[in-house]
Amino acid sequence: MVEAWYMDESQEDQRAPHRQRPNRAVSLEQLRRLGVVYRRLDADNYETDPCLKEIRRAENYSWMDIVTIHKDKLPNYEEKIKTFYEEHLHLDDEIRYILEGSGYFDVRDKDDKWIRISMEKGDMITLPAGIYHRFTLDENNYVKAMRLFVGEPVWTAYNRPADDFPARKQYMKFLDEEAH
Repeated sequence: MVEAWYMDESQEDQRAPHRQRPNRAVSLEQLRRLGVVYRRLDADNYETDPCLKEIRRAENYSWMDIVTIHKDKLPNYEEKIKTFYEEHLHLDDEIRYILEGSGYFDVRDKDDKWIRISMEKGDMITLPAGIYHRFTLDENNYVKAMRLFVGEPVWTAYNRPADDFPARKQYMKFLDEEAH
């Protein structure tokens, strides 16, 4: 089961948990109010999983690939890890399904505070277009993930500030509507 919490302010190793003391847990309902969708799937059988097949059909996820993030598997590993951890947004939803290993997605809440979402094998997350976020490996330094897209993949990340994009404005409107 996914776990999420508010992060501390430490600038030390990004791969550490960075929990506040005392820990301030974040529920799935709180994530949902930010537009973050979480699902738990059977990663051992992802190739034949009827649940994944139904999600892909229902959400129109027509394109997918698998990426392994590890120093021995990913070209320009150190550079990529730094890039993934830069705060950014996308103009489309970001969908990731963890097949092996683990890592963290960090998202901003409505008050601009960081929430860390711990992802492990079997976890699928959808981050809405326009949400500021970042990704890092945890201390295990390994993840194998499926990336899903509606249509052709668009890899463009827009580093903060990117508040003038329609996707960001639409996301801010969604947050405002969720608050009322």
